[in-house]
Amino acid sequence: MKLSCNGYQLDLNTSVVMGIINCTPDSFYSGGRAHHLDNLLETVEKMIRQGAQIIDVGGVSTRPGAALVEESEEIKRVIPVLKLLAESFPDTWFSLDTFRARVAGMGVNAGARLINDISAGSLDSDLLPIVASLKVPYVLMHMHGTPQQMQESPLDKDIVAVVSRFFSRKLEELTNLGIDQVILDPGYGFGKTTAANYVLLKNQAQLRINGLPLLTGVSRKSMINKVLNTTPEQALNGTTILNTLALLNGANILRVHDVAEAMECIRLTSFFQQTHD
Repeated sequence: MKLSCNGYQLDLNTSVVMGIINCTPDSFYSGGRAHHLDNLLETVEKMIRQGAQIIDVGGVSTRPGAALVEESEEIKRVIPVLKLLAESFPDTWFSLDTFRARVAGMGVNAGARLINDISAGSLDSDLLPIVASLKVPYVLMHMHGTPQQMQESPLDKDIVAVVSRFFSRKLEELTNLGIDQVILDPGYGFGKTTAANYVLLKNQAQLRINGLPLLTGVSRKSMINKVLNTTPEQALNGTTILNTLALLNGANILRVHDVAEAMECIRLTSFFQQTHD
């Protein structure tokens, strides 16, 4: 439950918050977007002050139906941001949300200590070997299809077994490559029906294979809005409820737009779990 990179360590025995910074013009929630570098520094400083131990930087929107961004554009969006953030906040762990090998390599050189890949290496065959050579922790996420078409025929049946089998198979591949620091992400919203997402959440603890840490990313997603008939902008309360359920079902990392509220979930849930009659 401890991650290490270039002499830095991150303890996940107590759940932590990963704050989201989207360097994109088309992410599904406007509150996570970084438009200007000055605003970016202020936003990240606030997240760190509120308790975020990881900041996740992404340059490609992966919402359902999102247009594919060229590699050169992704590099232009994220590499200067990572360099600036790593120089400005050297004690903070920065994660790079990418599925491309070249971007991952440039990102780690720019200061990223963690690669967060939605594709499990399926969209760029060079990514996993690059991660292995970089010796950085890796987020392994389950996705059915691609962001462009993943909601056309989403998974609904036997979802826990499907994701568990996927993790087991991919972990064998990662181990053979020499990737030994892995975080598991069930991939809420990535090619699953709303009901399947909730089945996964209810059974999330069963997905912990080999004692590996679990990342939960439900912040302001459609699995909230479809049930409550809300928009992403109205989904903070729903996010807080699902983050609490995620913690009660074993989440080690909460990936969120709203750090302060997620930290309150962690504190209250931890107190709840430690209280005895």
